[in-house]
Amino acid sequence: MFRMETEVDKGRRELLRRRLLDTNTAASPVLRALRGTPAERELPLHVWALDSAGDLAGGLVGHTWTTWLHVTYLWVDGVHRGSGLGSRLLAEGERVAREERGCLAVRLETWDFQAPGFYEKQGYEVVCVIPDYPPGATEYTLTKRLG
Repeated sequence: MFRMETEVDKGRRELLRRRLLDTNTAASPVLRALRGTPAERELPLHVWALDSAGDLAGGLVGHTWTTWLHVTYLWVDGVHRGSGLGSRLLAEGERVAREERGCLAVRLETWDFQAPGFYEKQGYEVVCVIPDYPPGATEYTLTKRLG
């Protein structure tokens, strides 16, 4: 017999996260080897583009973990779109990940109304397509090997 509850509980969330981490570490030799090393932690990676007035023109927000960069956000202000700024931001994030953090690959998610074609032009490959997420849109997961 179990009682189900649906309220948000930060304490239980952290307990669940730790227990899942322990279970995954026990089941995976790769995760077990990472445990207790600097590579176990996610490290933030941010790249900012500021215009001549010092205002935000665009940026990339992500993190590195093990040998991967995960791009969470890439945005360019509308007045700067088409100028190559998005490509420059992405390239700089990839450079930092590769040269300063030893990353071998990148992953990111985007929707059909955002920029899957842009990422493919940058050498990314679609590895997952989720139709109707959210309803009426398609989400893409893309990856790229860093040379």
